Amino acid sequence: MRILLVEDEPYIAEAIAQVLKKNRYAVDLAFDGESGLDSGLTGIYDIIVLDIMLPKLDGLGVLEQLRASGIDTPVILLTARGETEDKIRGLDTGADDYLAKPFHTDELLARLRALGRRKPELNKDGVMRCGDLELDPLALTLRCNGHELQLPPKESQLMELLMRRKNMVTTKEMIIEKLWGYDTDAEENRVEIYISLLRKKIGQLDSSVSIQTIRNAGYVLKS
Repeated sequence: MRILLVEDEPYIAEAIAQVLKKNRYAVDLAFDGESGLDSGLTGIYDIIVLDIMLPKLDGLGVLEQLRASGIDTPVILLTARGETEDKIRGLDTGADDYLAKPFHTDELLARLRALGRRKPELNKDGVMRCGDLELDPLALTLRCNGHELQLPPKESQLMELLMRRKNMVTTKEMIIEKLWGYDTDAEENRVEIYISLLRKKIGQLDSSVSIQTIRNAGYVLKS
């Protein structure tokens, strides 16, 4: 399960991230509302943990824009203890849960497990589907009509990103950030290579799904 943690205190964010990683969660960090919104809009996260008090754009503003953009990723708000108004506004805006600071990490883990059980694609077989294609992100396999191919990790991650954003444009910059990180020196031609590899494998499976190039914009997965 992939978590986006948006928290402006680096020490707190890193401490929470370490706990989550020890519990086998993949974690990406954002330290202000604008970067948190940019990451959340990719739609690749299973759950977003979102602090309300953030620079550049507060957590409620982030949440409002995510929901207005059609992103239905479950969100846990981190609120100041006793701020009932923030909790009410957050839930009304579309938050799924909230935690009052300071909190015990065991409680956060319990809330994540609860939300994970409620998220449809997580409480079935873990397989993602687009048209006649099936991706198993854990087994790193791509299947179509009874045929199966093994994918290297990066190709599986790219396929997962495209599937989560099916029918939406995914930019090269977004792919680079999500596959190699914000501080990478990876160039756009690396994305083109991985897209080409995936296209060949989709073709080998004789799938009706295609990765379309949108000129000067990015890629769209279509069935």
